[in-house]
Amino acid sequence: MIYNLAFLAFCTGLLLFLWNAPPETTIKLPNDEIHARFHHMKKRDAEAFCIKCHNPKGTAPLPKNHPPKYRCLFCHKVG
Repeated sequence: MIYNLAFLAFCTGLLLFLWNAPPETTIKLPNDEIHARFHHMKKRDAEAFCIKCHNPKGTAPLPKNHPPKYRCLFCHKVG
């Protein structure tokens, strides 16, 4: 009985934690002409092209406080 109550308390706590999670704020992969071809590629294949434009001297540099740049589509979802 004690194990069942502990399990129920754990599940309730987990549910409340997930329910109160903040909304996703990361920008999705843009659905424009430039990014259209990447929507149909595998993530790893598409990520190989990101650094071409998203570098300090590229056409769309990333902010200085941007997290690691080698896994772009881990955060920026396709969709």
